[in-house]
Amino acid sequence: MNDISNDNNLEIADFGAGCFWCVEAVFQRVAGVVSVLSGYGGGHVVNPTYEQVCDKQTGHAELIRITFDNTKVRYEDLLEIFWKTHDPTTLNRQGNDVGPQYRSVIYYHSETQKLKAEQYKTELDKAGIFDKPIVTTIEPFINFYPAEAYHQDYYNNHQNQSYCYFVARPKVEKLEKYFKDKMKPEYL
Repeated sequence: MNDISNDNNLEIADFGAGCFWCVEAVFQRVAGVVSVLSGYGGGHVVNPTYEQVCDKQTGHAELIRITFDNTKVRYEDLLEIFWKTHDPTTLNRQGNDVGPQYRSVIYYHSETQKLKAEQYKTELDKAGIFDKPIVTTIEPFINFYPAEAYHQDYYNNHQNQSYCYFVARPKVEKLEKYFKDKMKPEYL
């Protein structure tokens, strides 16, 4: 299911955790991550536009596609960052961003990814880390469509824009606080 078979060390992870600008900003800073692409996935419309996804009729979530070197960062590390930099207990919502396109979802590309994601979710539930139940779904990969060019690398190009400053920046700050040892040197 991995579509980057030219390099045996490269894997893909597809996560939805609210607005893709925020999630992209977090994972771009993680050592071992080769690339992060904002896009849409899990729905029934081929090559949807941002406007179509926002109309909530496509079934797609805003996703990020992470290409990572598994010799430098483990899938488990990406899962830990995923769980700790967004609220996995709010259904179809992250903060003021509301709608099914902002749902918390993991699309797995292998049985190993599925088992690791399910195990992590079960451990979090048992530990009672969150006050409410985790609503993140763990689903088989269906599709991924890159978002429009203006959505790519959004936070890095618009850090002073109010949404980025007040919504994305706190997520990046969580990464800096809790995962400094997993960050790329250029972001320290």
